[in-house]
Amino acid sequence: MTSIESAKEGINHQEGFFDGNRGAKTYYQCWLPEVEPKSVLLVIHGLAEHSGRYMHVVNYFVPLGYAIYALDHLGHGKSEGTRVLVNQFEDFTDPLKTYFDMVYLEQPEKPIFLVGHSLGGLISSRHLLDHQANYAGAILSGPLVRPSNCPPPFLLSLLKIVAAVAPKLGVRQLESDVMSTDPKEVDEYVSDPLVHPGKVTAGISAAMFNAMKYVTNHASEITLPLLIVQGGADATVDPAGAWLLHDTVGSSDKTIKVYEDYYHEVFNEPKARRDKVFQDIQDWLEVRL
Repeated sequence: MTSIESAKEGINHQEGFFDGNRGAKTYYQCWLPEVEPKSVLLVIHGLAEHSGRYMHVVNYFVPLGYAIYALDHLGHGKSEGTRVLVNQFEDFTDPLKTYFDMVYLEQPEKPIFLVGHSLGGLISSRHLLDHQANYAGAILSGPLVRPSNCPPPFLLSLLKIVAAVAPKLGVRQLESDVMSTDPKEVDEYVSDPLVHPGKVTAGISAAMFNAMKYVTNHASEITLPLLIVQGGADATVDPAGAWLLHDTVGSSDKTIKVYEDYYHEVFNEPKARRDKVFQDIQDWLEVRL
């Protein structure tokens, strides 16, 4: 099923490509309400997945009057590039800035909220350190600040060497069964042809660890309104990382909500559970609009 077929009736879907890093085409798409949008949610997806996996977010928020824009990272989804490989973290953040500029031209003067999940939360955090003045706020879901089973320092040093000489080498396999407590969502994740089923490359792993270190060292410089939603039973990222980010950012307006028995993808939990998350996000957004 395509993302267009998954959208509710009355939601206008648009898609296209722009020139991203390393000469690769970056895929983007948006979902627009029938009425004039009251705000924009710019969704940044996670590792090895793609923007089309956020249809629950689309179908909840677009009928409420929000426009949703999203892109596929380099080497992900419908974007070009070697699968799940980047040479530096700017391969994520540079296209995001380009896309933001495109969105702003389409939706001038609309408040824009950044919504980043997992690796997308890390990308969003790094991006905000340079561009937070462009946003009305940010929502981070299971942000990749500290991975589960974080390797010791000597292995991180070895990873940097491997990334330099063999960046395409697979070093870690993501576990699909810990993404959601809903078996149907797990099955869809596994069968999705745009989800990368192989190991995560050394190149992207080294770039992520460098970004995690930078973000944690500079998080106090983030001062915009911030909401963090985190699965308490998350086995993909360490929930303590969400607390670390929350406690370190310099925002006076910051909130963290932990859903105790939820897995990593709180947006893809069974309907009643994910709707609780969406209601919390909706309430947070409405106050800040």
